[in-house]
Amino acid sequence: MDKHQLQGHAAVLLANTIFGLGVPVTAVLLSKWVTPLGYMLTRCMGAALIFWIISLFLPKEKVKGCDLAVIISGGLLGVVVSQTLTAWALVYTTPVYFSLIATLTPVATMALSALLLHEGINSKGMAGLLLGIAGAVLMVVVNGQSGTGKNDLLGIFLALLSLLTWVIYLIITRKVSGHYSSVTQMKWVFLASSVVLLPFTLPEFGQQRLYSSAWQWSGVAEMAFIVVFATVAGYFALPFAMRYLSATTVSIYTNLQPVVASVVAINIGQDTLTWDKPVSGLLVLMSAWIVTQNVVKR
Repeated sequence: MDKHQLQGHAAVLLANTIFGLGVPVTAVLLSKWVTPLGYMLTRCMGAALIFWIISLFLPKEKVKGCDLAVIISGGLLGVVVSQTLTAWALVYTTPVYFSLIATLTPVATMALSALLLHEGINSKGMAGLLLGIAGAVLMVVVNGQSGTGKNDLLGIFLALLSLLTWVIYLIITRKVSGHYSSVTQMKWVFLASSVVLLPFTLPEFGQQRLYSSAWQWSGVAEMAFIVVFATVAGYFALPFAMRYLSATTVSIYTNLQPVVASVVAINIGQDTLTWDKPVSGLLVLMSAWIVTQNVVKR
């Protein structure tokens, strides 16, 4: 393994560890400091500011008007809609269940590509899809009886909607995204998202404890982690890793996220370890692995 491959492995490992940590950190912020809309506006404005500053030190990229429209419209779906649903999901369900649902991304991508783009699914892909559905159904059935979140069924449903809107965003923007750098795309996505979110969040400003006299440095540090690391750093680390590693290798590291999120959430008391979590996790991770391998072989 050469130096660049080692750097790629380190980058993707760091990114997925950060994303995993971001789930319980977000749950803490939503329970103590901000509303879902307040969380989203802070995240988008902070990320927009950082990406625009970084862009000043990079070669300028001219974005075609039609491409910019796709980047912004897709970004509004993938950031404003999807991530707001994520925030609401974490209000109602636990980080463990949410992170397990998020791992179904390759399964949902395959299913929606078949539905929207009429791409075929072979027997292995279908097996992976069914395993993923089985894992999600198990979570729903168990939580209908003894969930540990505020309203786990609603939270899991919102997590699934968040996942689906994120996948649609990936499908919409996948042709355009290869033409521009991550910084160019993200500076426009987060700027547009901030503008859209601002009028909806202003009426809730008084509900944001993080911006009142009750604020504490712990809340500031948690929000800074989400903006600087879970948002900005992640968008740098993953494209860097893709330069030196295969898509398969990068996708496999995604399975680290629910492990990190679960260990942290259980250890800080956000969740408890019940029998369905490892079983659902095994089904979902097997599903993601089968689908990923199937897509690569095709």
